[in-house]
Amino acid sequence: MEHSLEITDKSLFEQYARDQWLGMEVNSESYLFDQKIIPDFAFKVVCVRPENSIISEHTRIKIIIEEKNDNSLKSTKSSIKLSDVVGQSNAKNKIKVIEKFLVEPESFGGWAPRNVLFYGHPGTGKTMLVKGLAGEVDVPLYLVKATSLIGEHVGDAASKIHDLYEKASKNSPSIIFIDEIDAIALHRSFQSLRGDVSEIVNALLTEMDGIDENDSVITICATNNPSSLDSAVRSRFEEEIEFRLPSDDERYEIFEKNISTLPLKHDLDLEKLVKVSKNMSGRDIKEKILKTALHHAIANDKDCVSMEDIDYALKASKVKISNVKGMFE
Repeated sequence: MEHSLEITDKSLFEQYARDQWLGMEVNSESYLFDQKIIPDFAFKVVCVRPENSIISEHTRIKIIIEEKNDNSLKSTKSSIKLSDVVGQSNAKNKIKVIEKFLVEPESFGGWAPRNVLFYGHPGTGKTMLVKGLAGEVDVPLYLVKATSLIGEHVGDAASKIHDLYEKASKNSPSIIFIDEIDAIALHRSFQSLRGDVSEIVNALLTEMDGIDENDSVITICATNNPSSLDSAVRSRFEEEIEFRLPSDDERYEIFEKNISTLPLKHDLDLEKLVKVSKNMSGRDIKEKILKTALHHAIANDKDCVSMEDIDYALKASKVKISNVKGMFE
């Protein structure tokens, strides 16, 4: 959570949180919006046990406060290229227009692309593709978590959004990437869950509409659930690009690419890995399978990552290597 919020009594906050969100259904990646003290403040739910739970009088709520990032509105230079991004051929094809515009902005005039929405499952490469695009054409990239734009006082959010676009315009051609856009541009039907959203939404709409055609700033936003977006914000996106879970061939390539960088030797069956990783994202493959397997091997003083370590990593997903059979077995 990125905010200058100070909580001195966490047990008191837990009671405060339970009282206002009592009866709400929550899951990981949900947002809970304060309705009393800071009505435009979003708390992101990072873990729920069990998933899809209802907050009750007995629910334990733990708050994690991250240090405020003073560099949240600074640009970065990406070293990643589009060739580093595995899969998502449809998305890569659609961003060719943006790529050409960033290279030759003067040739587009009023036909320039402005606002694009990336949507799809978490971990499917939305941020990675933006970095690849910025690195490919060597332009400044402003990576922004939507919640970092929420202000402490009335007017702060609008000021932050204006400052972001002003900086991007001064350093154009450039890309603004706002991740988890639904945190600040939630559909109006959910206003009761988050207080008054008009300040943030209106500020964002003003900037998305108001970029001069010569400023060469592209806004790319990302969400896991486009249907939750404010309809006025969603209507500003000229293109909505879906990010799908990787196919068998793409998962094979993801495994192959990541395995080649493991710090230990490995004895792994890629064909079996592809079979047991169906419906997993690229991030799941790296974080939940390969990293866990690597750490398991190191913890057990092994000098090689084996399928036994992979099987260990998959137990949380209730998938066993031994259960995977070929077509004619």
